[in-house]
Amino acid sequence: MAGVWVFKNGVVRLVESAAGNEQLSTVRRKVLVFTPTNEVIGSYASLERKLMALGWERYYEDPDLLQFHKRSSLDLISLPVDFARFKSIHMYDIVVKNRDSFRVVDM
Repeated sequence: MAGVWVFKNGVVRLVESAAGNEQLSTVRRKVLVFTPTNEVIGSYASLERKLMALGWERYYEDPDLLQFHKRSSLDLISLPVDFARFKSIHMYDIVVKNRDSFRVVDM
């Protein structure tokens, strides 16, 4: 049973997943945006190009992670190899280390 628990008028109920359900349409997902071009990052290839342009280098130490580092700092960005597992916590890690270049928005 998949769905969202909704609290309305003092009552909690489960609203099951359905394509036309207006309750579920308010659920938003977070996306990483490259601010200079307002481009939504939709793949690791796109993200890697942006990070490399900002001076980040690929770090190949761990095959289970996609990692980037900057020679000028101690910062390290570690991401899951599968882009489907790229979550908001990873996005915020990128934003904190590149404040002027990325932001996280609700889509």
